[in-house]
Amino acid sequence: MKTVYTETVVHAAPEQFVADAPYQLAIIEENGVRSTVRITGDRVTIGDQVEFAEDRSGVAFYRKSH
Repeated sequence: MKTVYTETVVHAAPEQFVADAPYQLAIIEENGVRSTVRITGDRVTIGDQVEFAEDRSGVAFYRKSH
């Protein structure tokens, strides 16, 4: 499992993601390594555990672990 280090909701998205806005981004951490990912499904908060959901055109999507 990976842990949410920080998160934000993007309302003013870059041109290629305007149709997706608003959407949540998170920086997740596992064993000291941090990655920026998109969150799908339920919103996450700092400290939540997340798991890989899917890859969409090279963008990693994670979801909250239950």
